[in-house]
Amino acid sequence: MEPTIHIANVTKRFGNKTAVDNITLKVEPGSVYAFLGPNGAGKTTTIKMMTGLLRPDSGAISICGRDIRSDGYEVRKRICLIPDEPYLYDRLSGREFLLFVGKLHGMAPELLARRIGEMSEIFGTNDFLDEPAGSYSHGMKQRVVVMSGLMHDPEVIILDEPMVGLDPRLIRRFKDILIERTRTGATVFMSTHNLADATEMANLVGIIHMGSLIKEGTLDEIVQERGHKNLEEVFLSLTGD
Repeated sequence: MEPTIHIANVTKRFGNKTAVDNITLKVEPGSVYAFLGPNGAGKTTTIKMMTGLLRPDSGAISICGRDIRSDGYEVRKRICLIPDEPYLYDRLSGREFLLFVGKLHGMAPELLARRIGEMSEIFGTNDFLDEPAGSYSHGMKQRVVVMSGLMHDPEVIILDEPMVGLDPRLIRRFKDILIERTRTGATVFMSTHNLADATEMANLVGIIHMGSLIKEGTLDEIVQERGHKNLEEVFLSLTGD
């Protein structure tokens, strides 16, 4: 089976600093991959290269069988990125923002309207979706950004600390949606500091430290190999904290 995500010998430098150092990983369809590491380890830089926001200095990244450098437009049609910091246009309402994003993805008007209605019910945005985004709290913005990422049914869902700003009820709904998407073949690549989320959701765990992928495997493999009780103990021992 061809991996949905294939990062091969990728390196990224900023001046004299090597942010990502020759990492290689594969993620199969229907998986949840938890990408763990301390602040500054290289997680966000890796994600920016996966989405075409940065170019690797060396190595290659393919998603859904397409190279991000040579076929970036087709890759971006198949993925979504849900970041930790939600960016909306303050003068647009949440609904106008969702309509804008949906049109960029080529969604038919009827389908787009239906998906906005469905997502709004799930994430509880009906009360404010038609208000200007400049009036939203962080959590309200995050809900709209999550909706914008999911409504076109992406094949690959890339998450960078996406639970920030969501209350426990919405986090539970979001997790359930992600797991359901993987059951129909979607792939989730999740960068998070929340080890409980990784333990609950991930099929495969990769730990990056100082730009290098220092450990990868299933949760059971990693914990048993290191002789620790849980992922937290493994993470702290490997990253030197």
